[in-house]
Amino acid sequence: MGLLDSIFGSGSGTGSTGGGVGKPLILGLLALLASRSKSGRSQASASPDMASTPDASPGDVVGGLGSLLKQFQEKGLGDAVNSWINTGPNEAVTPNQISKAIDPDIIGALSQRIGIPKEQISQILSQFLPNTVDQLTPEGRLPTRQEMARLIG
Repeated sequence: MGLLDSIFGSGSGTGSTGGGVGKPLILGLLALLASRSKSGRSQASASPDMASTPDASPGDVVGGLGSLLKQFQEKGLGDAVNSWINTGPNEAVTPNQISKAIDPDIIGALSQRIGIPKEQISQILSQFLPNTVDQLTPEGRLPTRQEMARLIG
């Protein structure tokens, strides 16, 4: 069982918005961000093929995680991000903060890919993202591809 399975499969989800969609949502988010990062698009719209992005590889997760953290820092949420990466308690974020930090096109692509309303995407991410980033950065930094492969294995 990989780290993400233990995060999302613990049964401690939040009912209907819990672990069942948490893992694919987080992986989809990281894969979409990585694909945008690789193509050099900073504010490009989500194309239909982005909605069918395959499951993320360790390299995609590392690239997507770095892009995600940068977006949060640029939107004034650096303190929250730092709390997730460093030791100590994770600062909570609201669905509204998630919506401001993540491009609406990404939210739309995730909604289409996962099959849940856009309005629920930010809610679910606000519940799972702090702990997920915390678990993906056990050394207080972005993991290498090899470390990520072991973490999500």
